Amino acid sequence: MKSLLFSRFLLLLPWVLIVIIVLDIDSSRAPLPALAPAAGGGSGSGGTRPAAARAPTPRRGPEAALPTIYAITPTYSRPVQKAELTRLANTFRQVARLHWILVEDAAARSELVSRFVAGAGLPCTHLHVPTPRRYKRPGLPRATEQRNAGLAWLRQRHQHLPPPQPGVLFFADDDNTYSLELFQEMRTTRKVSVWPVGLVGGRRYERPVVENGKVVGWYTGWRADRPFAIDMAGFAVSLQVILSHPKAVFKRRGSQPGMQESDFLKQITTVEELEPKANNCTKVLVWHTRTEKVNLANEPKYHLDTVSIEV
Repeated sequence: MKSLLFSRFLLLLPWVLIVIIVLDIDSSRAPLPALAPAAGGGSGSGGTRPAAARAPTPRRGPEAALPTIYAITPTYSRPVQKAELTRLANTFRQVARLHWILVEDAAARSELVSRFVAGAGLPCTHLHVPTPRRYKRPGLPRATEQRNAGLAWLRQRHQHLPPPQPGVLFFADDDNTYSLELFQEMRTTRKVSVWPVGLVGGRRYERPVVENGKVVGWYTGWRADRPFAIDMAGFAVSLQVILSHPKAVFKRRGSQPGMQESDFLKQITTVEELEPKANNCTKVLVWHTRTEKVNLANEPKYHLDTVSIEV
């Protein structure tokens, strides 16, 4: 009797083991990923790819509806260049939808600025154009070629895009200090907006004089007869105005020092059309601070440090 039961058990044992193995495999098998059509299909992939690999959907919200601020900054090599750009980048990183157009006065992009841009942590276009030697004499306008290069890039970028293209252009020199409130003010620019600038023209501030919401004159310490007696940091221009005036640039021929702002603005607007910002031009939100000239009298020419440090 015992031998009969044992023989039947041996016959059934392989089948029991097979059933256990099959159930274990089915329960541990992971589900296959869902497939979704790739954008535009694709050769060699059957036109499909895992849904998890698809590009993320663009973020939607109040920030996406804001006009982009384009800040054109001319810069040139000097001991305080990196310090100036660092301060400016720290401000720009706090501004929503800002695109920085950084233009070096150089025949090629420098390693210092290239490394800086790579780690700046904000949308940035790095350009370069040298100032001709004949225009580097004292008393001549500066940064003309660099600002014009920024304008050319901006127009080229947008010439094939369909309207409307909301945006604002601002000339942000790297030796200024900017309040975050200024960017809130300029973002609503319809054509050309203006505001005061602190520590400029030999005065504590200069500003457009406003009556009944219109600019009627200029509070300035230098050449009040200028058509637009304003600093480069004292105005912003709508992107649509820039695109609709493709020949508006900063001029070299016939332009005098301190007149570049007027020569440029005359091509795109009139004083009567200016839009006063900053509480009818009674608040200073930008300062022409300029970094103090550094003292490198003790910098050695020989017996240098054993390591090379970028400053």
